[in-house]
Amino acid sequence: MYKRGGKRAFDLLLAALALVILMPVIGIISVLVRVKLGSPVLFRQQRPGLHGRPFAIYKFRTMFEARDAQGNLLPDKDRLSPFGRFLRSTSLDELPELWNVFRGDMSLVGPRPLLIRYMPYFTADERLRFQARPGITGLAQVSGRNDLDWDARVAADVRYVQDCSLSLDLRILFLTIVHTVMRRGVQADPSAVMLDFDEERRQRGTYTGRETEGV
Repeated sequence: MYKRGGKRAFDLLLAALALVILMPVIGIISVLVRVKLGSPVLFRQQRPGLHGRPFAIYKFRTMFEARDAQGNLLPDKDRLSPFGRFLRSTSLDELPELWNVFRGDMSLVGPRPLLIRYMPYFTADERLRFQARPGITGLAQVSGRNDLDWDARVAADVRYVQDCSLSLDLRILFLTIVHTVMRRGVQADPSAVMLDFDEERRQRGTYTGRETEGV
């Protein structure tokens, strides 16, 4: 019952409530991002959602648009602002994702939406993670977040899809609040401590050759 309809009702209720309660915070952060980083205030990017279908995810912008002499964007570590680093370390940059939840693109709890370019590198078993809406938080995030290696993170995503329940979602949401307040397992720039998923899998020779849209 929960998977078939209760989870979506749960998401709608909590996302709507959170958007109303946090609207002043969202407004203040929007102004600060505009002043400190300029326009646009929101970062928008295509990510794979339910069944691998792309959707536009929204976050607060955390990086400058700094480019080299050839017009190419500098590496993330060179564009991440101190204010952006604060937003990431406190997860405040993810507040706009509540709108994604309200729209039905995401869930409050589920596998984190990664990058579309990662899609060909998931194994057949790992693709089970796309049978659930991606989440703002998930089992991987409360099991170590960026301290986990890729295999452990994806395995946690699959385990969540298999074991999804209201009690599990409530536990993950509670632990997310605790970890966020204590800033456990947070890396403002994950690329500084681990390879991107596709690069890690290429080095291991893991490539399925599957298309990037659909699972």
